[in-house]
Amino acid sequence: MTERRFSDAEVAQIFERALSGHAVQAGRAAEGMTLAELQSIGQEVGIPAEQITRAALSLSPGEAKSTERFLGMTTGVGHSVHLARKLTDEEWERFIVEVRETFDARGTMTSQGSLKQWSNGNLQVLLEPTDAGHRVRFKTVKGGAPGTLGGGLVISAVAVIGEMTAVLTGAAHDVGLLASFGLLGAVGIGAAATTALRLPRWVRARKAQMEELGARVSAMALKPPPASD
Repeated sequence: MTERRFSDAEVAQIFERALSGHAVQAGRAAEGMTLAELQSIGQEVGIPAEQITRAALSLSPGEAKSTERFLGMTTGVGHSVHLARKLTDEEWERFIVEVRETFDARGTMTSQGSLKQWSNGNLQVLLEPTDAGHRVRFKTVKGGAPGTLGGGLVISAVAVIGEMTAVLTGAAHDVGLLASFGLLGAVGIGAAATTALRLPRWVRARKAQMEELGARVSAMALKPPPASD
C-alpha cells in the first residue's frame, strides 16, 4: 500500500489553507505529491509540518451526526471519517490504545472478516472497508436517558391526574393524599429535568472525543504503512 498522493488541485488547497491565502510555488508532479513532500516544501518557506498536516486533513473532514433522539433531545452521537488508505492490523491496534485512553475504558476488540470493532457497552468504534481504503465509525448512546426522561414525565403525569381526580371526587380535603401526589410529581419532574440538563454536556464531550480520535486516525492514514517484517 503506497502513501497517498495529493493532486495539483489538492496541493493548491492545502497551501492556501495553511497560509490563509498566501501563494506557494509547489511545482507539478505527474503523480501528485505525498504529505512528506508537501511538508518539505512548507519547511523551505517556513510553514510548520503540523500546519501542513492540519490543512491536508481538512480536505476530508469527518462527518458528525446525532444517531438517536428522544423527545427532541439528542441521546446518541456518531462520527465517521474516511481514510486515505487501509490501516494495517498493527495500526488498528495502536489506534485502539488511544481509544481506550481517551474514553478511559478497556472495552473488547472483535473482528469478522475485514470488519473490525472495539466496543464498551453502548460505545462502539468500527473499522469498515471502502473503495478508497477504510472508514472509521464512532457511535454511542446514552442508554438510560430515554427511560429516565420518559419515566419521569409519566410519573409527573400520573401525579397530576391523581390530584385532578382527588379534586373531582371531593377528596381535595385529604391533605396527605394531595401531598403524596405532589411529592410524586416533583420526583418525576426532577428526574426528567436533571437528565435533560446533563445531556447537552455529555453530547458535547462525546463529540469532541470522537472528532479528536478521528483526526488522529486520519493523520495516521496519511503516512505510509509500517514496513512488514
